[in-house]
Amino acid sequence: MLRTLKDLFDSFTAPAEPAPAERQHTVQLATAVLLVEVLKADPVTGPDEQAALFAALKATFALAPDELARLVELAEATAQGLYDYHRFTSTLNERFTQEQKIQVVEAMWQIAFADGHLDVHENHLISKVAGLLHVTHGEYIAAKLHAKVAASH
Repeated sequence: MLRTLKDLFDSFTAPAEPAPAERQHTVQLATAVLLVEVLKADPVTGPDEQAALFAALKATFALAPDELARLVELAEATAQGLYDYHRFTSTLNERFTQEQKIQVVEAMWQIAFADGHLDVHENHLISKVAGLLHVTHGEYIAAKLHAKVAASH
């Protein structure tokens, strides 16, 4: 009987399943935060990296320019004082295919290469996030090379 009452109570206090729009927003924010972290990893961030951030988000999500700007603003605020990427990578692990996760890693590389200089902190961050996203070493290297070739054109 006690177990049944506990189950009933838990059903009332358990959070409801988020709406599809809310899930999509969570995925967008998680992706944007990880991409913003690449900007923060480089001590000198220029307009090329900022443009690469917006281009990556625009390619990943069909958002209007004002929605992209708001997403980046929210991601920058969320990333303040961030020390743990698990919350964001676990969201992407739950909702993204392996190919989508590889695309996130490639987008991170595109931002890192946008200024023509790869900072050691950018390299470390991307490696760490790729591991948390369960991107294999081969997929990680392929994403890096693809982004490097694209940056040289």
